[in-house]
Order: sequence, then structure tokens, then C-alpha cells
Amino acid sequence: MAPSAMSRGKDNWIASLSEAQPVPYWLEDPGKPPVEPALTGSETCDLLVVGGGYSGLWSALNAKERDPQRDVVLLEGREVGWAASGRNGGFCAASLTHGLPNGLTRWPDEIHQLQKLGERNLDEIEAAIARHGIDCDFERTGEIDVATETYQAWELRDWHRELEEKGLADGIEFLDADAVREQVASPTFEAGLWDRRGVAMLHPAKLAWGLKQACIRLGVRVYEHTPALSLKQYGAGMTVRTPYGSVRARRVALGTNIFPSLLRRVRSYTVPVYDYALMTEPLSADQLASIGWKNRQGLGDSANQFHYFRLSADNRILWGGYDAVHHYGGRVRAEYDDRPETYAKLAGHFFTCFPQLEGVRFTHAWGGAIDTCSRFSAFFGTAHQGKVAYAAGYTGLGVGATRFGADVMLDLLDGERTERTELEMVRKKPLPFPPEPFAWTGIALTKWSLARADAQGGRRNLWLRAMDRLGLGFDS
Repeated sequence: MAPSAMSRGKDNWIASLSEAQPVPYWLEDPGKPPVEPALTGSETCDLLVVGGGYSGLWSALNAKERDPQRDVVLLEGREVGWAASGRNGGFCAASLTHGLPNGLTRWPDEIHQLQKLGERNLDEIEAAIARHGIDCDFERTGEIDVATETYQAWELRDWHRELEEKGLADGIEFLDADAVREQVASPTFEAGLWDRRGVAMLHPAKLAWGLKQACIRLGVRVYEHTPALSLKQYGAGMTVRTPYGSVRARRVALGTNIFPSLLRRVRSYTVPVYDYALMTEPLSADQLASIGWKNRQGLGDSANQFHYFRLSADNRILWGGYDAVHHYGGRVRAEYDDRPETYAKLAGHFFTCFPQLEGVRFTHAWGGAIDTCSRFSAFFGTAHQGKVAYAAGYTGLGVGATRFGADVMLDLLDGERTERTELEMVRKKPLPFPPEPFAWTGIALTKWSLARADAQGGRRNLWLRAMDRLGLGFDS
């Protein structure tokens, strides 16, 4: 592209953001249910669930479905689904391990079992959505992992061969450049791996709100605008203090994820990462025809600094990822949710991928914190002699995996030995992050190294190779 044309293109890309609202598209849906009142006074229950995101909602719902007589209370500090559960990309994956490559590297002896459990979990999510009549635009379209560089295309081909050799390629199809562009027409696509059944698309906020309504119908008492301030042992159970009251419970499930755990010893295992996304206006019939995408798969590219993108029910394109921003000290602040420099970067990447859509406008641009851990996938544990359970560290792939995590927490609280609790993935924890300034320095060096690898044909430097050997990483 000539310099003058590149300048005009950049100006057009930035102009595409001129009317974008800095709020999550999903949370503006008119189907949002009324907010439940805050807790005032004291409550008692069998199971207290802390957190009104997917982790907490699935914990409460599954607890009632296991035992309808169990008395369950759920506390949410703001509103159900307001944080990561309501503003994510809406990719609901079967993988419990943040993808097959990560799972195969970390738990090779369990990977077939983990795959089967993940597939069963996704089936059970689909069944629960149908059983409870949750209208969340659920589409089991699968996902294509696309290569945008020649070296990535070769890596995808080699990876598919390895999956075939290990008996893990069922439902996964390799697409060459012509085949992947037949699915979605981008001049940047060099190859793809299509997982036909392992991923569904959905409206994330509608899922959270639907789970909330299902919990209430089953008798869960839900309190919003009720942050949990402290957790202490109280006789044979636990007590949680809130601004205007308290809850005494026999058992407690913590689903707070990115927010500081009520268990101080768990906090060093996660760090907050800010992720950002754009949403276009609805595409016209001609615009949609220009890119194909008839099968509506989710898409993600193969770079270390990757993008994820998908169609909404009304044919908007959500385009997110690339920048994963960690602030010194692990700070989580509302002002970090809006990052215009990242929006401009994402807009430029969008029109590079889909030049035929030049002129499309973005209506929404937003960001927010998610939790990541050093092994990229959830970890689990108990405290206070088994009366408290927790799950955290989903690293951006929690839409589906949180339901599995909820079942793990319930198994642990019930004192049951199950197929889930016997997994090495469940029994062992990741390495914690070091204190500051070492955490920030290490993450910054890792981010620089990942960007450098993307620019140099995927070659990983000495730092990344050392992190690989230690089983450490940073991702979103």
C-alpha cells in the first residue's frame, strides 16, 4: 500500500470509531431482568455462593438441581453478569484446559479424559439452556483457528497431524487457504483448523441473566449490590459479613475470580489482565455476502497476540483481543475499562482482515479485567476444613469451563471423590505469580517476547523457552 493510501486508510479506520459508545454491547440488551434487592439483616443457609458471574450462577443452579432441598443463597457485589461474564466474546468452548495444546503439554496422561469431560460439559450446558428456557442466542457453530502467516499455516498442518496420531482429531478439520477463505473471505487467511462441534456462540449477558432467573425459580435467594466483606469460621460453619448484614452457612463456594479472594492465600495465583473488544453496526446483506461466513463459526487467529471475532445474532461482528494489558500491582480500576489507543489499533487490524468492509462503523468499544494464572486454566481448592471451596484462573476461556468448575467446587464441598476431583488438574495448583516488582517485570518481558516472536516467524527467544520449561506463562 502506498504511503498516501495507508494514511487515508488509517484516517478512515479511526473515523469508524467516532460514534462508538464505551460500553459493552451485550449489557445494553433490553431483556435485562430487574435487579434483586440488597441483603439487609442476617441470613442462614446450607450453601452460600459468593459471586454472581458464571462461576457462582452455575454453582447455585447445579447445587439446587443436585438437591432441591438444599437452601442456597447467592451474593453479588454489583449486578449479576456485569463483569467478565457479561462482556466477553461469547465463545463457549468444550475445552477445560484453555485449548488442546495447553492441555496436552500440561496433562498428557489425562488429556483424553479431559476432552471427554469437556465435551460432556458443553452438552450439559446446551441441555441446561434448553431445560430452563434460557434465550441466549446459543449456536453450536464451532470455531476456526486461522493462520495469517505462512509459518502459522505449516504449524496448523503439523498440529493437525499430531492430533490425528494421538487420536484427538475427531471433529477437527484442516483447511488450506482456499478452503478457509471459502468459509470466511479474508485475504489474510492462509489456513485454518475447524473444530466443528467443540465451540458454541452465545449472548454472554443473556446467559448470565437466564441463569439468574433459573436460580430464582428453583428457590435460590439472590442478593445484588451486596459485596462480601469478610469470611470467618463460625461454629461448625462459616459467616460472611456484608455492608448491611451477614450470612451464616454450612458451606461456602467462592466464585469471585478476578476480584480479590476472601481467602488471602489464593490471591497470588492470579493476576488481572485487561482485554478489549469492538462491535460493528449490523452488516447489510451485501456486506455479509462479501465475506461469506455462512456457517457463522467463531474465529481466532494463531498469533501469540491474537484476535477473536464472531457474528452476533443480528449480524454484527465482534472483534477483540490482541492487547492484553496488565497494570503494575495488579490494579483493577474502572478507568482502565476504556482504552482508545487499543480501539484504534483493533480497528486498523479489523479493516486489514476485511478490507471489503471499509466504511462499516463501530457502535460499541469496551474493555475489562479477566483473571489469568500461570497455567492458563482453572485451579481449585478448599479451606477451613473443607467448608469453603474456590475455583479461579480461567484465563479468558471461562464461559464453558465455569460450569465444570462449579461442579468441582460442589464435589469438594460435599466431600465426594469423583472423576473430576481425582484429576491431576484439580488436585494440583499452578505456580503463583511473584510479588511486585517482579510480577510486572516478568509479565512485561513476556509480552515483549511474544510480540517479537510474532514478528520473527514464531521463533521463541531464550526467555520464552525458559518460561516454557518452567510451565509459566501469561495470556488472556
